[in-house]
Amino acid sequence: MGSMKEQKQDDPELDAVLTGVGPRLRRLRKDRGVTLAGLSEATGISVSTLSRLESGGRRPSLELLLPIARAHEVPLDDLVGAPPVGDPRVKAKPIVHGTKTSLPLSARPGGLQAYKVIQTAPCSDETEQRTHEGYEWLYVLSGRLRLRLAEHDLVLVPGEAAEFDTRLPHAFGPAGEEPVEFLSLFGPQGERMHVRAKPKRS
Repeated sequence: MGSMKEQKQDDPELDAVLTGVGPRLRRLRKDRGVTLAGLSEATGISVSTLSRLESGGRRPSLELLLPIARAHEVPLDDLVGAPPVGDPRVKAKPIVHGTKTSLPLSARPGGLQAYKVIQTAPCSDETEQRTHEGYEWLYVLSGRLRLRLAEHDLVLVPGEAAEFDTRLPHAFGPAGEEPVEFLSLFGPQGERMHVRAKPKRS
């Protein structure tokens, strides 16, 4: 079994990135109209080392690339051809179930799931309470949310939150005829929300 260093050197993706550095350095230098001697003077790196870097005879290192990036006034990413960072936005399609529309806010499968929910059908005394595995956290954005949880019957207003074990019988929805909009975080049984900072009570 090879060492970690050997495994890194055998990484084809890493090798491909490093192989592309030399031509990129040469192209950047020529585009700027800079000679090897001029770049050597600006970076303190010898002409022979710079030449070997550009030809692929010298493996690029951070100690060599940082001064070159500074001399050309470009980000280090431009020298190594780092792939662009993926789009961080979650592009989710609304999920419609009758009078409830859920917009997924998390992209990863499994674990904790986040949704923005708009519900229009009021939660009445006749609304069936359900039970299932999991743990849920609700935060009201607008409207009034009625939560019937076991023997509790609560009405939450904007800015209020509730969390509960979904194995308890529960039902929730608008407290009246007006729709309610809320955030829902749902996780597997036992995966509770961890609040790092609680707001001060006024």
